[in-house]
Amino acid sequence: MNEWPIAEVARAAGVTSRTLRHYESIGLLHPARVAANGYRFYGEDEIARLYRILALRALDLPLPEIARALGDERTLAQAMRAHLAALEERRIGMDRRITAVRNTLAVLEEGKTMDIDDVLAGVDDSRWEGEVRERWGDEAWERSAARRAALTPEERRVDDARSADINAALRDAAARGLTADADELQSLVAAHHAWVARQWGRTPDAAAYTGLGDLYVADPRFADVYGGVEQARVVRDAMAAYASAHLG
Repeated sequence: MNEWPIAEVARAAGVTSRTLRHYESIGLLHPARVAANGYRFYGEDEIARLYRILALRALDLPLPEIARALGDERTLAQAMRAHLAALEERRIGMDRRITAVRNTLAVLEEGKTMDIDDVLAGVDDSRWEGEVRERWGDEAWERSAARRAALTPEERRVDDARSADINAALRDAAARGLTADADELQSLVAAHHAWVARQWGRTPDAAAYTGLGDLYVADPRFADVYGGVEQARVVRDAMAAYASAHLG
C-alpha cells in the first residue's frame, strides 16, 4: 500500500506539517501510522480524506462543519466527483452574476437609470435561494435563476411589472368578494398559473400548484401580497379549484 510522510503530504497539499498535526489533534485527520521516531505517514485512505477536507475548506466551510460533513467515508474518486459537482455549481452561480453585472453595466453606460434590484442583481442573487431549494428542490432554483439571469434589465422590469399586475388583479378580485369558483377569478387564476409556469421553467401540476396556494396563506409575506390572510385564502381556494378542474 502506498504511503507518504507528513512533510511530503504537506508540501503536495499546500499546507504546513503543523496544520496536519492540528487536524489530527481535533480528530479531523489521523495518519495511517506513527513510526517509533514520531514521524507520521499517510496512506491512500487518509489522502482521500485530506482531499475532501481541502475541497470543503476551499468552499469556506469552517472546520467543525467539515468534520460533520466527513461523517461518511468516501474513496478519492468519490471525493473528486463530489468536489467537481460543487465547483460546477459555483461556476453556474458565477456565470449568472457575470451576466447580471454585464447587463447592468451596459445600461449604466447608456446613461439610463436603474432601480436598486437591478443594481444589486450581480452582488446578491440568492436572497430567496435557500427557501426555494428547501421547498421545491435544487432544480427549481436553478431553472428560475437561469431564466432571470438571461433577462436584460428592461426585460426584468417588464417581468416584474407583469408579476405585480397579476397579483394585484387577484388581490382586487378577492377584496371584491368573488367566490373561488367565479368565472372572473378563475380566468385570473389561469393567467396566474401560466405566469408561475414561466417563473418556474415548468408547468406546475395540481399538487405543486395547490401547495403554492397553501404557502400564500401560511407565509405572512405572501399573504400580504393579496391583502392579508383572509384574501389569501380566497386566492388559495381559487387555485385549488382551478387545479381540480384543469390539472387533474
